[in-house]
Amino acid sequence: MAALKRIAPVRKQASTQNTETNDAAPTVPALKITPPNLGVARFNIRGISPYVQHAFSAKQQRIMEATQRAGQQSRGRKVRQPKDFEQLYRDAMHISTEGWNGIPAPSFRNAIIDACRLVGFRMTHAKLSVFVIADGTDSEDGSQLVKIIGTPQPYKAPVRNDSGVADIRWRPMWREWSAQVSIEWDVDQFSAIDLLNLMARAGKQVGIGEGRPNSPNSNGLGFGRFEVVTDELMEIQGA
Repeated sequence: MAALKRIAPVRKQASTQNTETNDAAPTVPALKITPPNLGVARFNIRGISPYVQHAFSAKQQRIMEATQRAGQQSRGRKVRQPKDFEQLYRDAMHISTEGWNGIPAPSFRNAIIDACRLVGFRMTHAKLSVFVIADGTDSEDGSQLVKIIGTPQPYKAPVRNDSGVADIRWRPMWREWSAQVSIEWDVDQFSAIDLLNLMARAGKQVGIGEGRPNSPNSNGLGFGRFEVVTDELMEIQGA
């Protein structure tokens, strides 16, 4: 009997230790990641103010590269060449590989993201949720373009360079213009109506191109504003 009394506590203690060990085992939470839930909406837009464009031409890039390659020699006195304003006007256009004029696709994406600050939505989330489907690519730099419908004309504007010297610039301006913009978006972040209202705010409060209301260097000239012609959206789930 004495031996049994000594063994019983040992067995009980071992059972207690096993129970405590099992209770203390960490629980691994189930990880659930859903696939992207994307839709596509197509907007017909119409300009409500002129659109002005300023592409950084390949010629300007070549001149800048040559100047930097020349180094100290480029600082010598140079003969000022006459300006070809007509060529500068043409160089400031974005022209697709098919030959039509286009608006940089990121202009619309950036305008939508900027409009998020007006409604309290995180711009960092919008960057991951809204994408513009391009109609083509730029013939010079390969950037994505949305086709613009309209006829450009020269816009001659006095400007002041960074050095403070006054200058004259010729830029293409579309006084009347329209476009069809296709946008792929995260349906789990925005509803179709959310996207429609963001597009409307982007057009009327942010704008695109040179002299837009949300210009980073000034208060803008009121250029580049647009409206959504219809609120009828064509959605393609899982595109």
